[in-house]
Amino acid sequence: MSTTVSILAEIPEELHETLKGYLESHPDWDQDRVFAAALSLFLLQNGGDRLSRNTTSSYRSTAKVYLNALFQHSV
Repeated sequence: MSTTVSILAEIPEELHETLKGYLESHPDWDQDRVFAAALSLFLLQNGGDRLSRNTTSSYRSTAKVYLNALFQHSV
């Protein structure tokens, strides 16, 4: 079962402008897809040790979210 969690976060104005420009030039992407891809990639790169120590399925689930976001499949 897939659960959606809403996140409210303040980001630097420069990052916001860059994101806005990216989304305007890539209509197949939306803010949710960008954040899912970015967050899952961050966790894979920086939390891999903890993810794999806890369970292999956590690491695989995070990798699945990342790949689905990149290739636009709903989770």
